Amino acid sequence: MSLTTTAPPAGFNWRIRVYYEDTDTGGVVFYANYLKFFERARTEWLRAAGVGQRALEQSDGVMFIVKSTSVDYSAPAKLDDLLDITVVVERLSRVSVDFVQQAWRLDDNNQPTLLTTGRITVVCVDAKKFRPTAIPRHVLEKIKPTTDAGVPAAI
Repeated sequence: MSLTTTAPPAGFNWRIRVYYEDTDTGGVVFYANYLKFFERARTEWLRAAGVGQRALEQSDGVMFIVKSTSVDYSAPAKLDDLLDITVVVERLSRVSVDFVQQAWRLDDNNQPTLLTTGRITVVCVDAKKFRPTAIPRHVLEKIKPTTDAGVPAAI
C-alpha cells in the first residue's frame, strides 16, 4: 500500500497536542515519543472498533505485543503543535497485524505536514505464556485491513 505525503490517509485518525513533557532540550518532540503516540492511537483505534485490551486479556487470555518497528522522520514537531496520528492496517494474518502509522502536524488552518511514518508489527500472544497465538475470531472480524479507498473495513 502506498501512502500519500500530501494529506493524512483515510482511516483512523487520533489527535494529540504536544506537551512540554514530549519535547527534548531542543524544544522538539523527542524521537522515541512518536512510538508512544503511535501506541496510543492503536489503542484508541481498537477501542473504536469495540475491542478493549484489558477485556481482551481477561476474556480471551490474549494480548497484543509489538514485534517490530521502523520509523522514518521527515520533520520535527514542537511544543503546542496539534498532531494527527493515523492508523492503517496494511496486513492482517492469523497471529499478527502490520500497521503503517503517520504523524502529521496540523497548522491553524488544519493544513497537514507529514512528520513521521512508522511501520509497526504487533503479535497476539497468550497472556500467561507470551507465546504467539491466534487472534480471536471476534477481533479479526473487527480489524480487517484497510481497503483500497483507505478506509478500514472494520470501522
